[in-house]
Amino acid sequence: MEQGASENYKGVWGHRIGFGAKPALLVIDFMKAYTVPGAPLFAPGVVKAVAETPRLLSAAREQGVPVIHTNILYHAPGCADGGVWVKKSPVMTAMVAGNPLAEFCEGVEPQAGEPVFTKQYASAFFGTSLAPMLHAQGIDTVILAGCSTSGCIRASAVDAVQHGFRTIVVRDCVGDRHEGPHEANLFDIDAKYGDVVSLDETLEALARVGAAAGTDHRPV
Repeated sequence: MEQGASENYKGVWGHRIGFGAKPALLVIDFMKAYTVPGAPLFAPGVVKAVAETPRLLSAAREQGVPVIHTNILYHAPGCADGGVWVKKSPVMTAMVAGNPLAEFCEGVEPQAGEPVFTKQYASAFFGTSLAPMLHAQGIDTVILAGCSTSGCIRASAVDAVQHGFRTIVVRDCVGDRHEGPHEANLFDIDAKYGDVVSLDETLEALARVGAAAGTDHRPV
């Protein structure tokens, strides 16, 4: 009998990395293009994720955990700064200033003082100064929320671990347009690149980080 994926991976992949002592929350591309019905990028899973994320944002802000946002915007004529990616995925050319679909979703917008990194590709780290900024602050853990699971979340998770960060993906706070790619990518991220955890587990970890701030720097 052929093994299922979980049985096949068991004991080989899926080691837990856990939260470190100094996390940052990275909210990736919660833009209206993914949540407006009828828009080409509309993704029901992102609508659900946006609805769950205010609790995560509130907890991070209350505990003094840095909150960072990303968006995608193209500035060059014909979205030439998107390179080959916009040739492969021309739907992304909606991400231009002035298009309402390129605005942040209500309820998860950046607050004053929270950095926004504008990117042109999938990973939040590619072509940005995100990693140096986090390293300079002593951040050891990157908590990911946003969209889409199979695109910018996966790419950012891979780059996060490659830049030396513990990588946590909050299952309730990421989404995609279809459950198949969503679940497949969460499975793969959890196996190889980071921990996929529930919102409740993340809130508990953030509370521990807040309680230990300034007194203890052990991993949680």
